Amino acid sequence: MEPTLFFEDFAVGQTLEAPGPTVTKEAIVAFATQFDPQPFHLDEAAAAKSLFGGLVASGWHTAAMCMRMMVDGYVGRAASMGSPGVDELRWLKPVRPGDTLRMKATVVELRPSKSKPHLGSICHRWEVMNQKDEIVMSMKGWALFARRTPAAP
Repeated sequence: MEPTLFFEDFAVGQTLEAPGPTVTKEAIVAFATQFDPQPFHLDEAAAAKSLFGGLVASGWHTAAMCMRMMVDGYVGRAASMGSPGVDELRWLKPVRPGDTLRMKATVVELRPSKSKPHLGSICHRWEVMNQKDEIVMSMKGWALFARRTPAAP
């Protein structure tokens, strides 16, 4: 699929939103079993005795679901060239079985590359909300996007 979104198509303050999954107990346990096998992600009885008072998704699971929402929402149709990383990541509220998530991305800063005129960097703040509109995770980071028309050297 040819990209339809390029660096030039983003503007500071612009928001992009995408719906996400309704999180299941089975998905929480499956992710945790493979990547974050702590008792409050794996076992309802142990989770009930934890700080969370019940089974919760791993924060890394929430981050992975955010990435999927980003791809479904805009990255999948963009001229994305990867990312140098995330500067901030906060897990603000636990994600529980039955929660339905959605993602909002806000463009914070745009930087055309000086050394690579065919690229630009975009700083986004991503927020993942549950069905109560509570922010369960926030993240800020940079991504590289191809330019539709490379700048003159």
